[in-house]
Amino acid sequence: MTRPIDRREFFRGSASLLTAGMALYPRAQDWAAPETPQTTPGDSHPYKVKWYEFTEAPDSDTCWSLSVGPDGRIYASACAEGVPGGVVKVVRYNEKKDGLDYLFSLDEKVNDPADSGRATQCKIHYSFAPSMHDGVLYMATHLSGPPIDQPAYSPWLSWHDEKRCFRGSALLAFDTRTDEVKWWETLIPKEGCRCLLHDEERGLLYALSYPRDHFIIYDLKKRARRDVGRLGSINAQTLFLDKQHRVWTTNDYGHLVRYDPIKDRLEISPLVLPHNPVFQTGWHSVFYDVVASPGGDCVYAVTWIAQSRLLRIWPNEGEWPKVEDLGPATQDRDPTVSVDTFRDHCGGLTFAGDGQLYYVASRWRDPVYNPLSAEHKDREGVVWRLNPSTLERQEVARLEHPKNFAQYVSRGAVDHQGDLFFGHVGSRPSGIFKVEMPVDRKEENAHLPIRMWG
Repeated sequence: MTRPIDRREFFRGSASLLTAGMALYPRAQDWAAPETPQTTPGDSHPYKVKWYEFTEAPDSDTCWSLSVGPDGRIYASACAEGVPGGVVKVVRYNEKKDGLDYLFSLDEKVNDPADSGRATQCKIHYSFAPSMHDGVLYMATHLSGPPIDQPAYSPWLSWHDEKRCFRGSALLAFDTRTDEVKWWETLIPKEGCRCLLHDEERGLLYALSYPRDHFIIYDLKKRARRDVGRLGSINAQTLFLDKQHRVWTTNDYGHLVRYDPIKDRLEISPLVLPHNPVFQTGWHSVFYDVVASPGGDCVYAVTWIAQSRLLRIWPNEGEWPKVEDLGPATQDRDPTVSVDTFRDHCGGLTFAGDGQLYYVASRWRDPVYNPLSAEHKDREGVVWRLNPSTLERQEVARLEHPKNFAQYVSRGAVDHQGDLFFGHVGSRPSGIFKVEMPVDRKEENAHLPIRMWG
């Protein structure tokens, strides 16, 4: 049973009012913990799963970004952040050959070569953002990859080192009609871009920087950036846009953060988002993934925290949104035993042509809550389907990696033919999964309305 949290009584929050709002925080014991969803039989029509490895990017170790482009095709980032001198390659699924096309190595397009001695352009991290009117796919890079002659990179240690410091997040405008990079420039000097959003109607890009966790606005017409201010120390993994052109994210302690372009300021909700009431306070309960409903009235979100919480948020209602707690996205477990967020994870939220929400949640071997058979892998990624009308969840497929585990999915998307795709983290080379939708659930141009954030 879900418990809606009505935000209509919230006062107008802002950074200066955060302390005053502390008294309104719900206590952990006030949250009713919905039951963990149980596995139920799937459809009679199977969801066929296929793995596509980044064979031409053998150093790739993660695929953080996967999005549908303005052309209805699937784009992914073959990231190489664990290899000295590693760089990201942009990859596109080719439906005609049922394979992958490697479009370009990003370092070459932005004149920041892998052997420069600096931290490298190693990844695109939740930072694909489409532009529908001109067919452009914007993308911005993130840091973490070490220089070619060093084993690791610390942005703080090298902040003032001109030879080692990351040059900055590179913003590219890739024309999907001509397969050309139209232009690029440095979006955030010395920092990476954690996530990117495009407000196409107003010609603005929004980003969160790492490691300083600042809120950035980039005006595409003026080609100018503006730093609005710091959110905290723990980056949210996504931004989303509402019908009033307000931009939403979260801060370190699980509070909604809103940028209102009319007021030109950041505002902070006084209440914390739902979290596990037994062993969590809301700290680190930042957004991991958010997808808008087809009508845009609400969004579905999942938190980046042990035992991720699935939420439904109505940003266009009331002074502060109504937030529904849909319960944990992953399995029950013993709260006295710690589990890392790589094992206990949920991501890949996307709506398909059948109007249902799909996402991937991890499942792992547990002697009490999930006693798997001896021949079964210790971890797996389960594809769930959620009915927005009834909130019923069904397991429809399992992601099977030929050699490794497949429990960690970064992002999901549906292409113009109506099939699902998921980015995978946890193998080298990395790659993507395709989940072919049953014929009776497929729909042409199922990617519309398109997701405007990474």
